[in-house]
Amino acid sequence: MATETADSGTDSGGQHFGTVTRTTLSAAAGVAAAFVSAWLTGDMAPAAAALHQPAQAVVLVAIAVQPVLQRLLGVYKDDFGAKDFLFIAFMTFSMWFVTWGIMLSAQAN
Repeated sequence: MATETADSGTDSGGQHFGTVTRTTLSAAAGVAAAFVSAWLTGDMAPAAAALHQPAQAVVLVAIAVQPVLQRLLGVYKDDFGAKDFLFIAFMTFSMWFVTWGIMLSAQAN
């Protein structure tokens, strides 16, 4: 575009790395939360496990820890806002939901 400068290419590389890192950490936290939920409900029937509230609370803890963890790792500096928190919450929850759902379905068979 007409307003881009020569340095914008360098900045976009760092921005891309940050975006990939944010997505990877959020997805990994969701998968890890699913494994913890599966561990908590390992001896339950899948229908009972799906309703087990402590196993569901694991994802809330994973979401709450993400902003602090990502700031400590330097992914977010001063630009953390509501949109960023919603992205973290969505990615963590969706990966937890899909992964734990697959685990519960595999256990039912």
